[in-house]
Amino acid sequence: MELTTLETVPGKTITRHLGLVQGSTVRSKHVGKAILGGHKNFLGGELKSYTALLNESRNEALERMIEQARTAGANAVVNIRFSTSNIAAGAAEVMAYGTAVVVA
Repeated sequence: MELTTLETVPGKTITRHLGLVQGSTVRSKHVGKAILGGHKNFLGGELKSYTALLNESRNEALERMIEQARTAGANAVVNIRFSTSNIAAGAAEVMAYGTAVVVA
């Protein structure tokens, strides 16, 4: 599966446009990590547990988007973007979306 944030795949031609595909996940903070993160936030510095959580969330959303593209018959997804939003206190959604295409 070719993945790109560009509108095309360099060196290839889009032969079919299959439409929007997306994948998302909603994650919440672990209570213990939230307490430690709160202290770090007060003192300053990177919140490594949150960084790891967001990386895992992006990867999961991306994998779900890829699976949807494969199911649609795509061999590439172009114009990929990520979006995040707060769902509730301590929970956030991470979404990956793009356009599923067939390239040759």
